[in-house]
Amino acid sequence: MRKALGMHNPSLEQRRQLKTAHSAWDALAQSVLAENVRTLQDLVQEMLRPMLRSWLHDNLPTLVERLVRAEIERLAGPKPHEPEKRDLLF
Repeated sequence: MRKALGMHNPSLEQRRQLKTAHSAWDALAQSVLAENVRTLQDLVQEMLRPMLRSWLHDNLPTLVERLVRAEIERLAGPKPHEPEKRDLLF
């Protein structure tokens, strides 16, 4: 951090200030963690759940229908009058 601040050789006062600031941040982090045991994963999960629910509601029926149709076509084989897709590539 000192290098990022351009402090290659900080004075005694600058060291004291850095130590005080560091201690304050540590105390804040400890109090936040002690008061709120929820993890970042919990927060992200809580935020994403409604978005995922909405996306699934909007897209899942179409997705399932498309995949089921493709699987049925694959199992049934090509129609007699249609060439197979792989034949069209060559």
